[in-house]
Amino acid sequence: MSDDGLVNDGLVNDGLVADGLVSRRLTGSHRVFDRVSEEYDATRPHYPEALYLALEELSGIRLDGATVIDVGAGTGISTRGLLDRGARVVAVDRGERMLARLRARTTCPALLANGDDLPFRAGVADLVTYAQSWHWLDPALSVAEAVRVTRAGGAVAGWWNSVDPGKADWLAANQVRIAESCPGYIGPVLPGWSMPPLAAAMSGSRPGGGLGGAVDGGPDGGLGAGLDVAETWVTWTRSVRLEDFLTDLRTHSYMASMDGDVVADLLARERAELGRVFPDGTLTVPMRVYLAVGRRG
Repeated sequence: MSDDGLVNDGLVNDGLVADGLVSRRLTGSHRVFDRVSEEYDATRPHYPEALYLALEELSGIRLDGATVIDVGAGTGISTRGLLDRGARVVAVDRGERMLARLRARTTCPALLANGDDLPFRAGVADLVTYAQSWHWLDPALSVAEAVRVTRAGGAVAGWWNSVDPGKADWLAANQVRIAESCPGYIGPVLPGWSMPPLAAAMSGSRPGGGLGGAVDGGPDGGLGAGLDVAETWVTWTRSVRLEDFLTDLRTHSYMASMDGDVVADLLARERAELGRVFPDGTLTVPMRVYLAVGRRG
């Protein structure tokens, strides 16, 4: 079956898409990423093989042949990873330019849609995924929608790549400088920082008890979907050119929303600082991925 068959066979609610209602329901929260879509696609890190193996283990779903709705797919970094492992994927995002980059590099269906109001029929997916994206959605609405479109025995999963400054002094210093320079910085050197509370939203427990830690403003107990939740961390190492590392920094919301001249000065400072640590221009960056999976009964 072709990828287009996923749409034609009823995965997408044809009436909703045909009437153009999806676009009219969108909000503007992802415009900041549309402004940096090219840089995002070129320099954001991929996800390691161990992440996809952990996803299969915790979800109980083999990716090869699975029907996956990838919510907040952006330029398709996670989408391509899922496709490469044999999944049948429909990508969903609110950013038109982000999706344009995805469509340029894949042949899977890609819909401009809101993860809080998915244009799919109930029970059509084996797996709903959020790669680096769930924190942009409504905690309760998004998970309820994911559960609705997932079949019995299916799963909902989200994961986040992050630098691991505890493993390298140069990286810790880099993150501290960025935190001091960017008022909207969110990251691992902030006191009390942790991953978004997806596990709590899926299980119904209060945030703070799992591997992801506590996050202010998470969903209260009782709002969760009652899924069987498992969590894990995957560590890996990224080798990246200095200029790509700096461009990657520009694509994070806390920097992409800043004045361009301020960002240019900040990156010039980081270029000099990091160039002294890595004179050959190639950085070795310790990374880790947090994964939360909720299985339906």
